[in-house]
Amino acid sequence: MALRANPTLRQRRLGVELRRMREQANLGGSQLARLLGCAPAQITQMETAKTGISVERLYTIAELCMCTNEPLLNALADIITDRAKPGWWEEYRGVLPTDFLDVAELEGHARELTSFAMAFVPGLLQTQSYANALFTKGLLPLPPQEIDLRTTFRMRRQDVVRSGKTPYSALLHEAALRSQYGGGTVLCDQLTSLVEDSEHPGISIRVVPFEVVGFPLPSEELAHMAGPVPELDTIQADASYGSHLFDSPAQLGRYRATLERIGSIALSETESQDFIRSIMKEMQDRND
Repeated sequence: MALRANPTLRQRRLGVELRRMREQANLGGSQLARLLGCAPAQITQMETAKTGISVERLYTIAELCMCTNEPLLNALADIITDRAKPGWWEEYRGVLPTDFLDVAELEGHARELTSFAMAFVPGLLQTQSYANALFTKGLLPLPPQEIDLRTTFRMRRQDVVRSGKTPYSALLHEAALRSQYGGGTVLCDQLTSLVEDSEHPGISIRVVPFEVVGFPLPSEELAHMAGPVPELDTIQADASYGSHLFDSPAQLGRYRATLERIGSIALSETESQDFIRSIMKEMQDRND
């Protein structure tokens, strides 16, 4: 069987969970290979998603590793048997960085989405002009065609929440509402769009004002993609040094708690709408 050249993120996550299952049973790769009656290289290939496995083999491995987490095993079996056509993001493979595709794939399969943004409005809520301004003002200069490509990709990502397919809760720090990446007009349009999005039945937008004191906020922009079971959740953390995905139980627990604490101090949805409108009016008065 030929090895996969470009396994998808879900295929890679299946491999990660297989390795995690084996390690929790204190089995080495060679030990598991002997129990399965295969070569040690096959274990490595399965755990790195270079090759696929059958549902039958999944449950055999689970039995050998004494894993009795039935909801998790059923969710992993669904990944194996998923024969749906490739997601729209696959059109961009080899054209955009893999990180872009991984995030779109996570969002496309998520049960629920939650994010916290401190520096800028999150991508799932950005207007086209705001997104274009962000890519134009990035640390690394990009050619115009690359900026247009990334902006178009970001707009397509928004279908998952604008269609109502996936519930989305966005927590925004006031700083994200005031940063003028594309100038006052672009920001006013973006704030107007946020108010409109906040009225969408599947989108919740809540603001953390500057006046909240004594609460440590993370330095990263965070996104929580809820999987079919909690063990398959993923956290995306964006910082100045790049974007990273986290899926270990300890990391998931830490970031879930962080988002819950931020949610506990954020304004209500109605208060947040009024707050955003007040910033819009302030900017309009300043520009009159």
